[in-house]
Amino acid sequence: MGKYGSKKIASVAIQMALTEGREEELRLKEKFAALSIKTAAVDYGGEFLISIKKIVERAVVAAKRENVVPETHAGEGAIAGATREALSQIMPKAIGLNVGGKIGIARFEDHVSVAVFLGIGLLHLDEVAVGLGHRVVT
Repeated sequence: MGKYGSKKIASVAIQMALTEGREEELRLKEKFAALSIKTAAVDYGGEFLISIKKIVERAVVAAKRENVVPETHAGEGAIAGATREALSQIMPKAIGLNVGGKIGIARFEDHVSVAVFLGIGLLHLDEVAVGLGHRVVT
């Protein structure tokens, strides 16, 4: 096993999800790449239930585009599964409401984590939520 385990990779995914812009995203991506940690991030928004499929698809596409996982059934499935796990943690707060936020993805060796950070709109009373999923991919 390498020097970074699931806890460190989960932390990196959360940091990627919390970036406020493309510039910060690229800076962190370079920092983690120097540590042999692959990362990706992607924004999303819309009505939560309707957006679940789109959020999972965006996470898979971003992970493949940034070479976080290979374009294989196992690689895509790991990202899709971790993303769905993260979304399931947020669902009780977000169901029926509009959301907007970012997905952060990180991988080191066989550890892959997906963090979903979102703002949940309810009139002017916005809520915030973070969901996190982890999978093993070879």
